[in-house]
Amino acid sequence: MSIKLLNPQIVARIAAGEVVERPSSVVKELVENALDAGASQIVIESQGGGVSLLRIADNGVGIPTAEVELTFQRYATSKISNLDDLESIITLGFRGEALASIAAVAEVELATRAAGEAVGSYLSLRDGVVVERNRQGRSQGTTLTVKNLFRSMPARLKFLKSPNTENSRIANVVTQYALAFAEVKFVLSLDGRTVLRTPGSGRLIDTVIEVYGPEIARNMRDVSSGNGGRLGKVDPTTIVVTGLLGMPAISRASRNYLSFFVNHRWVNSRLLAWVVEEAYHGLLMTGRHPVAVLNISLPSPEVDVNVHPTKTEIRFHDERRVFTAVQKVVRRALLESAPLPKIEEVAIAYVAPQPMWQMSHVPAGSIEHPISLPPTSRPIPAFSFPALRLLGQLASSYILAEGPDGLYLIDQHAAHENILFTQIKEQRSRQQIEVQGLLEPVTFEVSPQQDEIFKSYYKELAGFGFSLEPFGERAYLVRTVPVWLHRKDWMGVLRKLTDVVERGDDWVERLAISIACHSAIRAGQVMSDDEMRELLRQLELVVMPSSCPHGRPTMIHLTLGQLEKEFGRRG
Repeated sequence: MSIKLLNPQIVARIAAGEVVERPSSVVKELVENALDAGASQIVIESQGGGVSLLRIADNGVGIPTAEVELTFQRYATSKISNLDDLESIITLGFRGEALASIAAVAEVELATRAAGEAVGSYLSLRDGVVVERNRQGRSQGTTLTVKNLFRSMPARLKFLKSPNTENSRIANVVTQYALAFAEVKFVLSLDGRTVLRTPGSGRLIDTVIEVYGPEIARNMRDVSSGNGGRLGKVDPTTIVVTGLLGMPAISRASRNYLSFFVNHRWVNSRLLAWVVEEAYHGLLMTGRHPVAVLNISLPSPEVDVNVHPTKTEIRFHDERRVFTAVQKVVRRALLESAPLPKIEEVAIAYVAPQPMWQMSHVPAGSIEHPISLPPTSRPIPAFSFPALRLLGQLASSYILAEGPDGLYLIDQHAAHENILFTQIKEQRSRQQIEVQGLLEPVTFEVSPQQDEIFKSYYKELAGFGFSLEPFGERAYLVRTVPVWLHRKDWMGVLRKLTDVVERGDDWVERLAISIACHSAIRAGQVMSDDEMRELLRQLELVVMPSSCPHGRPTMIHLTLGQLEKEFGRRG
C-alpha cells in the first residue's frame, strides 16, 4: 500500500481516542476547563451513563464572542503561548485538545458569556463541524452540553460498561476535584438525582463529610507542613504537603480512598501511594489500605505534567525530595494523632517478604513483628484433620494443641474465618442464610461512587442475609444482617461491596470472605477452654482446614522430631 496523508476527520477521531476514553474523560476535561476559568460553582449533569447527555455549567470568566469558534480548533488554547511556558504550567489544562476531541465524537452545544459582554454566544457542532451559531442571553460563565457521545463510533460504545458503572466513574472524577478544590461548590446530578452537593466553604473537612460521610470525617486528621499549601514568597524549592489523613481504624480493602493532588491536579502516582502506605507500616492489617487526601504543592518547574494526553500522569524532577517531604509529614501526623510504640523506627525501605509460615502476629491493634520459627517448620498442607488435645492459649491469639506427632499452633482468627467461610458458602448454596433482624432499622449512607454500585447490587445482598432498601438520597435502610455479623462490623462489610465489585473478579466469593473475616474471633481475644475445643471440633469438619480464605496458614506443626532436635536430644 502506498503512503498517504490521513483524512482530517480520521485524524480527529484518532486523536480523540487518546483524550476521550469514556464519558468520565469528558467530565474530567470540562471540569478542569471550568476550574481554570476561575469558577466558584460547577454543576454537572449526566444521563444514560454520560452517553445520552453530559452537561457542565460554570460561573467562570466565560469565552469572548470572537473566540468561540476558535475554541474548538485543535491546539487552540489560552493557557500557554510558547515553548518556555511548558516549564511553568499553572493551569490544569494546556494542550488545546479537549474540546476538539469531544466535538469529533459527539454532538456539542456551547452557551457562554464573557465578562464585560452584554449578550452571550451559542454554538452547535456535530462531528466537529459548526452547524449553528447565534447570540444568546446567559449569565457570565459557560455551559457545555455533550449529546450522543460516540454515536458515530459504535466500536467505542461497545467497550463501555453499564450506565451505572459509567455513572460511578463520573462520580469518582467529580469527587476527586471536589476534594482538590474545597473552595468550589460542586453539584452532581445522575439521571435526574442529585448525588453530590459540596458547600464550597474552602474547608476540606466539609467536603469529606459530603463525599465520605461523618464516620470517616471524624477519623481524619489534618496534615500540614507549613504555609497552608500556598507557595507564596517561600523558598522556590519548598515542597508543601497539606490535606487530611485517615486513622488506622477506618482503613479500607482497596486503594480507592487514596487521593493525591499535585498543585491541585488529580494524579495517579504509584510513588505517592507507596510512600503513604509505608508510613502506615505496622499499623494496618495485611490487605488493608489507608484513607488519605493529600495535596503536594511545589514550584511548577519541579514537576512535568506534559507526560500523557489525559494529564493524570506526572514526573517529579527530584522524586527523593518529594518522597521525603510526604513521608515526614504523614509519619508526624500519625505519631501526633495516635502515638504507638516504635512507629518512629519504621524504615521506608524494601525488605524481601518472609515466608508466611515464619510470620506471627501480636494482638490486634499492635504493630506486627515477624519472628523466625525453626527453619524446618512449615504450614500444614491440605490433609485429614488429626485428633488434637487442647493445651491452652498463647498471647490470646493462638491455640496450642497436642497431636499424634507433635505440637500444633492454631491461629484462632484464621481458623475461625475458615470455618465461617465454609458455613456461609454451604448456607448460600442451599439459600438458607441465617439472618438476624435489627431491633430498629439502621440508615446506611454511602458516597456518590458507592451509590451507583449499590443501586445495581443491593437486592442481590439478600442472598447473604442483608435486607436493604433505598431510603432517600444516597442512603439505604438496613433491616436484617447475616447472623454471623450480629453485633459485629456489618457496616464495614457493606462498604467493601464497592471495592470487591470494582476489582472485576468474583464479587460473591470476595464478599463471603469479607463476612467471614469480620465475623471471626479476633487476635487478642481470650477464649475459654470450651470455646477452643468447639473451634477445634468445627475445624475438623472443614474440607481444607490448613489455610484461611485469604491464603494464610491456619496452623503450624512442630513434629516431635523437630522438637527433639531443637532441644539437642538428637543430632
